[in-house]
Amino acid sequence: MTGIIGAMNSEIERLKNELENPEETSLFGLSFFKGRLQGKDVVIVKSGVGKVNSALCAQLLAVKFGVDRIINTGIAGAAGSGLGIFDFVISTGAVYHDVDVRIFGYKAGQIPGMPEIFQADSAMTAAAEKAFSRTKFSGKHRAAAGLIASGDQFISEKSRKDAIKEAFRPLCVEMEGASIAHACHLCGIPFIIIRCLSDMADESAENTYEFNETEAADASAEFVMEILKEL
Repeated sequence: MTGIIGAMNSEIERLKNELENPEETSLFGLSFFKGRLQGKDVVIVKSGVGKVNSALCAQLLAVKFGVDRIINTGIAGAAGSGLGIFDFVISTGAVYHDVDVRIFGYKAGQIPGMPEIFQADSAMTAAAEKAFSRTKFSGKHRAAAGLIASGDQFISEKSRKDAIKEAFRPLCVEMEGASIAHACHLCGIPFIIIRCLSDMADESAENTYEFNETEAADASAEFVMEILKEL
């Protein structure tokens, strides 16, 4: 069974609407929707925004629903060279951009006792790259595979974005991916993070994010449905 996490309603609404024979379960303030999507058994849930919410949600999917893999879908701010609004990022790994215990000998972004980068499942990444060629977005927008950087910050200043780029070289910045990856690492569950870019993570971010949120979130969900066919 595949667990699918989105932080906001806009990121899971399309998936819920496509779900066959949905069954809703309420658990610790979260609503889990179990059913069939693209011929696969799935559980869809809105985690809420931020690292703690998303990590707890991933853990519940593992412990209470016994999922075999997790897909995190949603939107993000562009950070990689050549990437723009409505392009896509497929995770090869995830890192925290707001963690710094280098004074104790760890790498920037590394939690003590954890890997420097939480590696996404290579088979899921390959499936996503293959699936993208079948979407209506292929040829119009890019889908780049690479690192995703997460933190409990909405990045809307070029100076902060540039500092994250200098430290980590991510393709995008957002608020949940690395914590979901962290939980999956501890639970031994493969994962992938899919992001459609809603803004440029600079001074224009607040206005463009609000304008593009629904369209980008829906595009990410549509991409996820195509990925499910490959899994």
